Amino acid sequence: MKSLVLAEKPSVAKEIARVLGCQQKHKHYMEGPGYVVTWALGHLVTLAEPEEYDPKYKNWNLDDLPLLPSRMKLKIIRETTPQYKAIAQLAKRSDLEQLIIATDAGREGELVARWIMEMIHWKKPFKRLWISSQTDKAIRDGFASLKPGQSYDPLYRSAVCRAEADWLIGLNITRALTCKHNAQLAAGRVQTPTLAAMMDREREIKSFQAKDYWMLRAQFGSFQAVWRSQAHPDGRLFDKAAADALLERLNKVRSAKVAQLKVAEKSEPHPLAYDLTELQRDANKRHGFTAKQTSNVLQRLYEQHKLVTYPRTDSRYLSSDMVSTLPDRLKALNVQPYAAWIKPLLAKPLPVSKRVVDDSKVSDHHAIIPTDERPQLHNLSAEERKLYDLIVRRFIALFTPAFRYDETSVTLEVGGEHFHAKGRIVKEAGWKALYEASAGTDEDDDTAEDEPASRQTLPPLQPGMELKEFRLSQHKQTTKPPGRYTEAALLGVMEKHNLGTPATRADIIEKLLQTDTIERRMNTLQPTGKGAQLIELVVPELRTPELTAAWEQELERISKGKGDAGKFMESIRKQTETIVREVKASEAEYKPHNLTHSRCPECGKPLQEIKSKRGKLLVCSDRECAYKRAAEPALSNKRCPQCHKRMEIHTGKAGKYAQCRPCNVVEMLGESGGGGRAAKRQQAQLAKQFSDNVSLGSSLEEALKAAMAKHKKD
Repeated sequence: MKSLVLAEKPSVAKEIARVLGCQQKHKHYMEGPGYVVTWALGHLVTLAEPEEYDPKYKNWNLDDLPLLPSRMKLKIIRETTPQYKAIAQLAKRSDLEQLIIATDAGREGELVARWIMEMIHWKKPFKRLWISSQTDKAIRDGFASLKPGQSYDPLYRSAVCRAEADWLIGLNITRALTCKHNAQLAAGRVQTPTLAAMMDREREIKSFQAKDYWMLRAQFGSFQAVWRSQAHPDGRLFDKAAADALLERLNKVRSAKVAQLKVAEKSEPHPLAYDLTELQRDANKRHGFTAKQTSNVLQRLYEQHKLVTYPRTDSRYLSSDMVSTLPDRLKALNVQPYAAWIKPLLAKPLPVSKRVVDDSKVSDHHAIIPTDERPQLHNLSAEERKLYDLIVRRFIALFTPAFRYDETSVTLEVGGEHFHAKGRIVKEAGWKALYEASAGTDEDDDTAEDEPASRQTLPPLQPGMELKEFRLSQHKQTTKPPGRYTEAALLGVMEKHNLGTPATRADIIEKLLQTDTIERRMNTLQPTGKGAQLIELVVPELRTPELTAAWEQELERISKGKGDAGKFMESIRKQTETIVREVKASEAEYKPHNLTHSRCPECGKPLQEIKSKRGKLLVCSDRECAYKRAAEPALSNKRCPQCHKRMEIHTGKAGKYAQCRPCNVVEMLGESGGGGRAAKRQQAQLAKQFSDNVSLGSSLEEALKAAMAKHKKD
């Protein structure tokens, strides 16, 4: 008898099949002596659409809401039906005694497999492969210690609750807002409080009023000190006259005295290992990666290159059973540019502290660390190399000493006033030496702009010492509003308020971007006019993170077998009814923020400008009207001979032409519509067709001329 193995993707199935010795390849599965390995393509089964409950729901109607099916139905995703049917056929084989779920070891992976099992009516026993890396050894060890499938029933229940809650809340509020305001308005259980957090920051920025202030500084030869007092602990004076009077009075003083001197030895322990959110934040700060970009690159490092452990983790610690594997992981990293760090670590027992290993802080998966696979760095793309480098350095840092330094604090008295300075002498760079070559350190730079550099070097000083040489100066500065969120900062806010999970936060941000609710500007995110209005239209309960955080915590309890799935879904249904009722009763109005002066040629209503993957589009503001057209002309592959930018494609009476508006350059185009490779291939074929004695190596233009001349003669 054989086991049917269900992986999440073909690439993972291929690796599992290779390790299990399944060499017979078929279109939808691979087979060996003891196993038949097949795969999903992500989700093959999903929740049914409203029209599959009743055809009338295909048309969006406010009176039909809320949609609250008594029992949620499943459907097969049309695009992946052939693979689903193949799995259903395999399930009927009499020589298969059990199913092994080998989808991703997480909530979403569990849902992928269980919904397929439900649809194919799997009644035989099933087990669970639960591994944290895709190396051959991890796969072999995982199959040697398969877990009972029923052990993950709570995780499955939690996954179903999350999916159904998102369907009920998201679908109902999106339909309600869209029908009520005749505009495409999307809201949801997690994306709406995330947008609300951004709007709160936007209000802070808009209500902020800048104020001028003055600071007094003293330059004592090689170091600088800043004035402070009990009344002004931050040293900022908002009264110019008071600042001038203070400076004038102190300028008459001829000496300063060291009033207080304190030397303290300080240390900073290494940062914790990465979970997904922290890695996304760090990759955004250091390399400008978006959260989604980090997730995608990380998945390739995990699946394709097998260089890192399971990505979608929320733990920053390792479990005690991993300690024995740490030397082998470090040995695999004994390559350039990490060898200089690895060799000293391998020469003695590893210092494994509670800051690295803590079983109580590891749930389904441990932190993201390198596997014991030796990296072939030349095979990685630039993005993969950068992300892998972050993970490797953070892993090595776990076993390196703390950053130690002596911090000297000095208070100098000048005419009864006090000036303060700090200096730092590094005693041991420790883990920070790992980051000397890269920009910044692992910690946020929170040094206030008004502070002299705390890392300046102070000369030898003694209490009571007098300093005769110093110069006072006054500095005018202006208070600054809080900054807009970077992606790293927004991920931090989502994590703090329990909005989403490490696995879903990147998708939430992308969804807000795709629906034109927020936009990227340089390296920051900010709400659009649509987002600003949307947050006013949704019900207050959905704006605050507290409700969503409570839901997330209950889902977590359900996944651990402590929560009640039935009660949770009952509360979601009641909340859905309340939300829809409030939207229906609302008297708020929505005014599209992106209306243009152009009118729809079909219904006469104003056109809206929206962003799409293919560029800007003009779309009718009436949701019932399907009219749309490109807002910008398409670009050809032909470059302007003057400015070298791509030229626009237009169609005139004489046919298609390329135009560079700034340079006023116009060139006719052939049917291919461009001057790129396709056009050059077409020209080369034309030359070959009509010329049998002209070399194309020197000048394509001359060859074409000769070919066309011969064609005319013929």
